[in-house]
Amino acid sequence: MTTRSPSRSFSRGWIVVGLATVIYLYLLFPTLIVVPMSFGSGAELAFPPRHLSLDLYRSYFSGAEWLQTTGRSALYAVAASLLGLLVAAPAGYSLVRTSFPGKRLLVMLVLSPMTVPIVVIGLGVYLYYLKLSLIGTATGVILAHAMYVAPFIVLTISAGVENLDERLEKVAVIMGASQLRVFFQVVMPQLVPSLISAALFAFLMSFDEVVISWFITGPSTMTLPVKMYSSIKWEVSPVLAAVATMLTALSVIACLATHVLKHGVTLHRGGKLRGHSGATSMGDSSELKTTR
Repeated sequence: MTTRSPSRSFSRGWIVVGLATVIYLYLLFPTLIVVPMSFGSGAELAFPPRHLSLDLYRSYFSGAEWLQTTGRSALYAVAASLLGLLVAAPAGYSLVRTSFPGKRLLVMLVLSPMTVPIVVIGLGVYLYYLKLSLIGTATGVILAHAMYVAPFIVLTISAGVENLDERLEKVAVIMGASQLRVFFQVVMPQLVPSLISAALFAFLMSFDEVVISWFITGPSTMTLPVKMYSSIKWEVSPVLAAVATMLTALSVIACLATHVLKHGVTLHRGGKLRGHSGATSMGDSSELKTTR
């Protein structure tokens, strides 16, 4: 019989942690460079910045074109995420709770856009929109973004449905609640964190999307990522560092909000379950006393 040395296991653990840290820092390195550069002067992009200032942020907030494209991107992202939720959330719920022939094939078809290169999707949307005269229209951008985020919403909602506590639904049915009431008063409150997470994720994906938008937007429908890409392609504007930093901060805030929301709902759900089990045990004990 052989036993592993604790020191050897400890050293292997530190090697794994060290390797993971190096990879993580490598992935974060571009962001760690852009953030300090955003506090440089408005004349050039330099790392490290020679002088710390807020000139790049002032240039962004004083530039009408930057603000217009940002507001337009936010509007498109809100509309696309809401439309995606309206279509994909029921699909995610149904794919988990129902069984029917060809279910696996349907799941593969629903999630297939996640496996197709984004350039192929952008080209396909462009060729399709040419026939529908949707190139350069807000409707076309919103529909394309909703199609792009829909598979990710399906995955998020499906994961939330799989983690539902079915005991609460069974208790509600036993107490005489209808299926419709069970869905809206028992299922939906439990799905709120997944719905909000899916909405935030869809918003960020639509807000940051550049490839599909590059194919189908025009001068009056240009989004912020397309504006940034155009600035990099034709002229490297120092304001890009400030815009990139704000987009990074937006993503971090959205991720933290999702984590806090899920953690809070988990604690709330645990308290409800403890209260329900306590009430059940008290009811059982009272019944025993009455019987005696």
